[in-house]
Amino acid sequence: MSETVPATAAKAPAPDSNRWKALAFIAIAQLMVVLDATIVNIALPSAQQDLGISDGNRQWVITAYALAFGGLLLFGGRIADLWGRKRTFVTGLIGFAGASALGGAATNEAMLLGSRALQGAFGALLAPAALSLLAVMFTDAKERAKAFGIYGAIAGGGGAVGLILGGFLTEYLNWRWTFFVNIPFAIVAATGAYFVIREPSGSRNRSPLDIPGVVLSTLGLVSLVYGFTRAESEGWGDSMTIGLFVVSALLLASFVFVESKVKAPLLPLRVITDRNRGGIYLSLGLAIIAMFGLFLFLTYYLQIVKGYSPVKTGFAFLPMIAGMITGSTQIGARLMTRVPARLLMGPGFLVAALGMLVLTQMEIGSSYATLFLPGMLLLGLGMGTAFMPAMSLATLGVEPRDSGVASAMVNTSQQVGGAIGTALLNTIAASATTAYVKDHIAGATTQSQQQLVQLQAQVHGYTNAIWFAVGILVAAAAIVFTLVNAHPADVASSDEAVDGVEDDLKVPVIAH
Repeated sequence: MSETVPATAAKAPAPDSNRWKALAFIAIAQLMVVLDATIVNIALPSAQQDLGISDGNRQWVITAYALAFGGLLLFGGRIADLWGRKRTFVTGLIGFAGASALGGAATNEAMLLGSRALQGAFGALLAPAALSLLAVMFTDAKERAKAFGIYGAIAGGGGAVGLILGGFLTEYLNWRWTFFVNIPFAIVAATGAYFVIREPSGSRNRSPLDIPGVVLSTLGLVSLVYGFTRAESEGWGDSMTIGLFVVSALLLASFVFVESKVKAPLLPLRVITDRNRGGIYLSLGLAIIAMFGLFLFLTYYLQIVKGYSPVKTGFAFLPMIAGMITGSTQIGARLMTRVPARLLMGPGFLVAALGMLVLTQMEIGSSYATLFLPGMLLLGLGMGTAFMPAMSLATLGVEPRDSGVASAMVNTSQQVGGAIGTALLNTIAASATTAYVKDHIAGATTQSQQQLVQLQAQVHGYTNAIWFAVGILVAAAAIVFTLVNAHPADVASSDEAVDGVEDDLKVPVIAH
């Protein structure tokens, strides 16, 4: 603390009276972005048929969004720090609504793919701004825990909600409504944010934009995400896939070198070299790898093997959503200021791994009530408990002027993790399925027996991949126990650790 400033002068500014209203609109925006990651998946077959998209090009409906979103996240986070988080947030929402309208009205393949890329670009603006607004608006430890608990529950469970909503819209309306549904979300969130959010003054980073950093990070992340996406469809030995990974490694290595040298880096290395934040980004990325793969396999299993409709499939994920909300708001939020973060995150990932371990026992005739229900509840409970402190600690100790880019790193780890999870686990499942068919098809002499072998092979592939997901979650827990050492006192100090300089800036500090 500065010795020249009396204790009474070192008080943090009074909390914004509208902060809880602001949280509601930020939560709506976050839900919209997370929904969009899965809602289009269910509508894809209908859109493909309607617009005459080839099997080879249909993946681009997903890939165009992932590339733009993942590639531009760091840039979006820096724009939020530079331009103002509220302005960036509202602009991102308006742009996302416009891109969604374009997608819903698409009359051909190019129009649809272009709208998905635009959605990703505007999502990369609003997602980091949303998280960093929470970081600078909620400075009281208990309130911060509640706010991030709600945010974490939405971030974790929104994908499953997307499956339910996507199923309803596709089954009872048509695929275009999976785009149009974003418009009311965006309008409500943007209008509310414009009138309610008051960003703390003095928290912008007005340093000149690091153009080399923007170019290197964007191209490096796009190459990485596309490499994993291509690996899923073309194989890991494909020459272009390998080339993309090599190019990505070179670009990202160059990015780190440039950031260590420039005066005003896009991503200050201090943001990621802190052991707590580094551990958060790494473990969260691993957890998302496991989660995305599981979403994919359970959706296929329930629809193809069990014959569930899209709507019934969506509802089948409700126990996981309930578990995530409970873990995030009732366990994580209540205990974050009382116990070390690693004792929430580590056990949380292990409980989620236990839920996945249950799901490795699935067979063609497995009962939903005795296998999937307990597995999903454990998975949701563990993930919710772990996600909550992870979201909060990701910006803990970051200077307010860097909170946008620190928030972007959370989204980046999730986005890259999702791309890796989908490609890696899908490849493992496909290999196991092929091997099973090869070993067992000779004994199937009738058509019904051959169909049974095909279904058994699919389930065998899913369970093999889920075993890998179990190992990935255990690895995430090990990283947390090794690197994350923040204590409740560190979090509780977020509303007290304001010295004379910080008081002059009128910026609430997240933590020392």
